[in-house]
Amino acid sequence: MKREGRKPPTVAQRRYLERGLTQPGGKLPLFDGEGRAVDARTVRACVEAGWAEPWFHNPLKPDWLVCRLTEAGRKAAGRTPGAS
Repeated sequence: MKREGRKPPTVAQRRYLERGLTQPGGKLPLFDGEGRAVDARTVRACVEAGWAEPWFHNPLKPDWLVCRLTEAGRKAAGRTPGAS
């Protein structure tokens, strides 16, 4: 859950969150646009801020954290529900 007084997302965090805006269910990427794994610190920081939430466990890659946007994450990415 987002804590009061939390700083806005960093550039890397916002870029990560924005990529979930166009995905079904708000699924967040495991890899960046260059094919590199998204930094686990970015993913964890977004989860701790309440902008993302774990979605499901990947049995083939148990160390990967598959997440999706929360409503707070949509707002942090600069979009509100229903906005295009």
